Amino acid sequence: MSPTPTETASETSPPEGTRRVIDGVERVLYDGYWIKTYPVPADTLEAKKRLIEALTRRLFNHTEHGMNIPGTRLNEARTAYETETDPAKKRVKGAMLAGALFNRATDIFRKLVELQACGIEILSDNPLMRECGRCLLDAMELGRCVLHRSGEEGIDELWGEPFRAFSIPLEDFYESRYIKIGLAMRDIDRIANAMIANLAQIPAFANIEVPLRELTEAAKIKCETLRTDLDIFEVWAQMVTAAERMAQIPMESTQDMPTTYNISDGLHLIQTGRDLIFYIARARTPMPKSTKDFIERLQNYLKTGRAPITHIPLPA
Repeated sequence: MSPTPTETASETSPPEGTRRVIDGVERVLYDGYWIKTYPVPADTLEAKKRLIEALTRRLFNHTEHGMNIPGTRLNEARTAYETETDPAKKRVKGAMLAGALFNRATDIFRKLVELQACGIEILSDNPLMRECGRCLLDAMELGRCVLHRSGEEGIDELWGEPFRAFSIPLEDFYESRYIKIGLAMRDIDRIANAMIANLAQIPAFANIEVPLRELTEAAKIKCETLRTDLDIFEVWAQMVTAAERMAQIPMESTQDMPTTYNISDGLHLIQTGRDLIFYIARARTPMPKSTKDFIERLQNYLKTGRAPITHIPLPA
């Protein structure tokens, strides 16, 4: 579990970026959370290649379908985007172009590493290095066109990560990830606190707090745990089963409940909140628009007893 300052720190909180060993694990403090750290690999082209490949796979794993266009089709994707006049289609084609640019950059970097392995020195001003950087930068700028698989918003941070991994030292990149993980944990807690504040006082949902807190803690641990970590098997299973229990919350009798509250809308909000926590934990990145909109829906439900579905996303 990722300790909070209330569990480990004194009244005077240490500065952001402070590192401490807690229960035998090094952790770094960001946004009020002590986050698990990992060793930084050597800052080599090979290490950056592996990181950029992993970040690119992660990117496509969290975005809408159809974005993973091979780098070999970059010119076709660019032409399709530049000639499109319909705004809705242009957004989608811009997202597809971004995917092609990312894959082209990964292809170039892979070949550069192969050349380096053959003893060929690759300098930072190498034309292929510059082309790789341009592809990543163009893809990052087009990231605004891409939605998360939930259909609710884009996650700009995911689009910027491969470029940052390419352009800054790996130690700085890892530190930037800890900052984003702290922000993601903050949003997970904000969502859970808002659900409890607005739903637990409604008789039908009075039992929501315990299973929701279990999911919240499991999700924050997942945020800080890499897939390569030995603990991932337990961490992932813990979060999934906690999410499943959210669908089995025992409802109190609605006999004395005010008729103004639509139970189906409340249950849909619980499912939406659970899913949003899941999305943030998997991406390890905050989703500010989705979080803000969801909290507003919760508050509106408490006031009016209704929470109409705002959109129906495409299948994930």
